[in-house]
Amino acid sequence: MIYSGKAITVRALDNGIAELNFDLQGESINKFNALTTDELRQAGEALSAAAAIKGLLVTSGKDVFIVGADITEFGNNFGAAEEDIAAAVYQTNQYFNAIEDLPIPSVTAINGFALGGGLEMALSTDYRVMSTVAKIGLPETKLGIIPGFGGTVRLPRLIGVDNAVEWIAAGKEYKADAALAFGAVDAVVAPEQLREAALHLLQQCIDGQLDYRSRREEKKAPLQLNDIEAMMSFETCKAVVAAQAGRHYPAPLTAVKTIQNAAKMGRDEALREEAKSIAKLAKTGVAKNLVSLFLGDQELGKTAKQWASQSEPVARAAVLGAGIMGGGIAYQSAYKGTPIIMKDINQAGIDLGLGEASKLLSKLVGRGRLDAAEMAAVLNKITPALSYDGFDQVDLVVEAVVENPKVKHAVLTEVEGRIAADTILTSNTSTISIDHLAEPLQRPENFCGMHFFNPVHKMPLVEVIRGASTSDAAVARTVGYALAMGKKPVVVRDCPGFLVNRILSPYMGAFMGLVHAGADFVNVDKVMEKFGWPMGPAYLCDVVGIDTGVHAGEVMSAGFPERMSRDFKTASEILFAAGRYGQKNGSGYYAYETDKKGRPQKVADAAVWELLAPHCAERREFSDEEIIDRLMIPLCLEAVRCLEEGIAAAATDVDMALIYGIGFPPFRGGALHYIDDMGATAFVAKADQYAELGALYRPTERLREMAANGETFFA
Repeated sequence: MIYSGKAITVRALDNGIAELNFDLQGESINKFNALTTDELRQAGEALSAAAAIKGLLVTSGKDVFIVGADITEFGNNFGAAEEDIAAAVYQTNQYFNAIEDLPIPSVTAINGFALGGGLEMALSTDYRVMSTVAKIGLPETKLGIIPGFGGTVRLPRLIGVDNAVEWIAAGKEYKADAALAFGAVDAVVAPEQLREAALHLLQQCIDGQLDYRSRREEKKAPLQLNDIEAMMSFETCKAVVAAQAGRHYPAPLTAVKTIQNAAKMGRDEALREEAKSIAKLAKTGVAKNLVSLFLGDQELGKTAKQWASQSEPVARAAVLGAGIMGGGIAYQSAYKGTPIIMKDINQAGIDLGLGEASKLLSKLVGRGRLDAAEMAAVLNKITPALSYDGFDQVDLVVEAVVENPKVKHAVLTEVEGRIAADTILTSNTSTISIDHLAEPLQRPENFCGMHFFNPVHKMPLVEVIRGASTSDAAVARTVGYALAMGKKPVVVRDCPGFLVNRILSPYMGAFMGLVHAGADFVNVDKVMEKFGWPMGPAYLCDVVGIDTGVHAGEVMSAGFPERMSRDFKTASEILFAAGRYGQKNGSGYYAYETDKKGRPQKVADAAVWELLAPHCAERREFSDEEIIDRLMIPLCLEAVRCLEEGIAAAATDVDMALIYGIGFPPFRGGALHYIDDMGATAFVAKADQYAELGALYRPTERLREMAANGETFFA
């Protein structure tokens, strides 16, 4: 044994070959934590001192190669000074350089995921052989940073600037065939042939059949571009990346600039440039929040898996009510592998549901993600039904009929008599109390909410709503089914609007107040989209449906009259009364015209102002800051209340639900991160400036205590 550690071992094989194996003890995956990086240093020193070594094989003892850096440790390091971060990153790079600079050829066998630092480890060797089931990529920009272990240096010299920019700026993962086509790897083989192929390639280097030295020097040298080529390439890349990334995500453009700045540098100097860039990005709020988002997603998944482990998986499901929503649920279940019965009371509903599923599958076929046979196999997992035949064999039922308590009571009571005693019954209600819906049921312990967000196939969040009588078993099976459908389940307590819609309601109420006070809703939309929302509040009303929004407003007003009732007729109520329901009928806050691809496009409509004028103050300008404050303060305060009341179990659940459910700007981290970033003291002071606007703007006593004590929601 040349070297033995807790994450890395180096042993001598036959023919003078040494094998450096990553196998982090106590973990199911390999990652670059402090232990692993330090052992890489020691392994490099041991290899440098070893005698009679002719070649190095780099392998993994896990099902993956290396998934990247330990984000928990890495994120904590962001608290250091910028120059200290840069120095630490550059120092770590010396351990990779030591492997690259060994006086022997080296080959990496990539058996599974090689992401971030995992791919950068592979890039530090001379050649790479990849399994057909592996994936590689540099996803760091998704965390608000750039590759820091040589990715911006080695990859452009290996596959070219344009290709490297595409890989790094987008942060995508690539399958083996694409990686080979780009030139990021040198061979692709079946998993069972990987080791033999890597050893064969290494032996070719040892025998002099491959010139690994010139290949290595090319990787370490400045980019081979003249000034004209460099200018054209980088300026084009910067324009494209800036347009795609947008103003709120600086990392992709920084990656391009870093490659450009280091274009005429050798490896070591270029690595210093990379370290400076990553250190600068690490100090931004965007990076902090995106790292928190990554960790929050892991925590969300961990909690969900803990719930799911308490129940057998759903082998067969059913959805009541076809149509767009029911068809979307049936599609998602079948596409992810769980057979489902889709029942409706008439054939037209069945046809609509099957049509929705077929439409979604046809798009996948058109994109080359499915073939016709695979599409047929998915559709065969959906059993259309006009009766309850087969319901005695399902493990879980999702009720997705119209949002009417009387109709839901009737349907839920009827289906409960047709299912097994241990079948879990759920409702896809978005506003109606789960406890109220459970009132006529014989087994309320087997009932909970399962609130999908529309469109089902796109929106990741599912709220699993626990009523007063809901059992742990019901929650566990429902969470497990949501996971099986590829969703992000969050368990919440029952209350009007549950978690996400309850928090969104004050935001929409504040918007109604702004328009009533004379704000131009078109300008409000522009300001909030600039702030980072995927769409402004007026446009959101149109997309959701103004009729749906008015109904939800009535439910929330009844549930929380002190904060959410209004003493004026809202803009949405005025438009609803005028028959303007939004995109669904071509007119709402905006008018809608169909583009060449058949998609609705919003256009300004002067008729809206004629309808609103008698009910609103004379139009006047509001500053961007006031618009943002008046909308965001109520939203954030309701998020605080939901946490304090235990509607959600943790601050992470609140923020992740908002990001996954309504598109809260990810780079801002969520409502509670937004307060933390501003500081509770500053946030409370800002809220108090709007006290005359009513209870929506009134901080809780606990939040005032947090402000006084300098507390935060997140460490």
